[in-house]
Amino acid sequence: MKTYTITVNGNVYDVTVEEGGAGSTAAPKAAAPKAAAPAAPKAAAPAAPKAAAPAGSQGSVKVNAPMPGKILGVKVNPGQAVKRGDVVVILEAMKMENEVVAPQDGTVASVNVAVGDMVESGDVLATFN
Repeated sequence: MKTYTITVNGNVYDVTVEEGGAGSTAAPKAAAPKAAAPAAPKAAAPAAPKAAAPAGSQGSVKVNAPMPGKILGVKVNPGQAVKRGDVVVILEAMKMENEVVAPQDGTVASVNVAVGDMVESGDVLATFN
């Protein structure tokens, strides 16, 4: 056993710590998943710009992803006329299907995603003129 004197916000505490094999092995196991978790978003982040790269001519109005998720369906094609509120894509996020709709009337200039693509919040899904 080891005894320490610790001061927290001006309060002094005497703490006795018992050394043991089980306590020391639990801490590295907990630290390993925390280190692995930040690596996953870093790997996913570069994939999002690749999805937006094959876009054709861009329109002046952009339809952005409201949240990160997976594209389950694309309901429009370039050149198609749409009205405000028409479904552009279906985005699965948090095990729910979310309809991403056209913000205004117009013509679809480009569709920047395909079914199965993973997108991040703010990625451009389609553009309109």
